[in-house]
Amino acid sequence: GIPVNGLIWMSNREEQEEQIRQKLDAGFRCIKLKIGSLRFEEELRLLEMIRALGCSYALTLRVDANGAFTPGEASGKLDKLADYEIHSIEQPISAGNPEQMARLCNESPIPVALDEELIGINSRERKEELLETIRPQYLVLKPSLHGGFSGCDEWIELAEQRSIGWWITSYLESNIGLNAIAQWTFLKHIKMHQGLGTGELYTNNIDSPLGMRGEQLWYNPAKGFQGDMAKG
Repeated sequence: GIPVNGLIWMSNREEQEEQIRQKLDAGFRCIKLKIGSLRFEEELRLLEMIRALGCSYALTLRVDANGAFTPGEASGKLDKLADYEIHSIEQPISAGNPEQMARLCNESPIPVALDEELIGINSRERKEELLETIRPQYLVLKPSLHGGFSGCDEWIELAEQRSIGWWITSYLESNIGLNAIAQWTFLKHIKMHQGLGTGELYTNNIDSPLGMRGEQLWYNPAKGFQGDMAKG
C-alpha cells in the first residue's frame, strides 16, 4: 500500500474538526490541513486540536496555504505555525514571486513546498532556473498539472540533483486517472506520505480497484474497473 496523508477539505471549523477526528480514528499518521479559508486564529486552534488528539508530535502535520499569505505577512504567520511542529507548508504566497519565495525558503522556520509555482514551467531550462532561484525544501507534483508523468519525472530528477524532497498529489481526477497516478507513484518506491486521497471527495465516482486500508491506498486487481468503461 501507498501511505497517504489525511486531507482535511476546506469547510467551516466544526466540519473540519469532524474530518480531523475521522482521519485520526481511521489511523492516519499524516494530516494535511488547507489553510487560508478561515480566520488565521481559528486555523491555529485546529492545529492545536490535531496535536492534542494525534499523539502529540508523533503525527506528521502538513499545511497548504494555496498562496493565501501576502509577502508582507507570510514570515509572521510562518513563525506562529512553527509552534505546532509543521512538517511543511505548501505555497505560502502566490506563484509568480520568485524573489519573495526564495527569501521565505531561506528564512522560514517551516520547510516550504512549491505547488502552483510549478504550473506552466515546462522546459528543462526553466525548471532548473526556478529551482536554482527559489531553492525550496520540497516539490508537490501533480501529473495532471505539471506536465504529465514525463514532466514530473524531469522535476524529480532535477530536484534529487539538488537534494530537494518531493511527493506526488492527485488533483481531483476520476478513479481512472487516480489509478494511473497511483501505479506510477508505486514504481517510485516512495517512503513519504503521498497526496492521493482526493478520490474520496467524490460522491459520483466510477467503481475502482483502488481502496483505502487505514492510511494506505491499495490496488485490488480482482476488482478491475466495472461497466462499459472497462471495455474501452
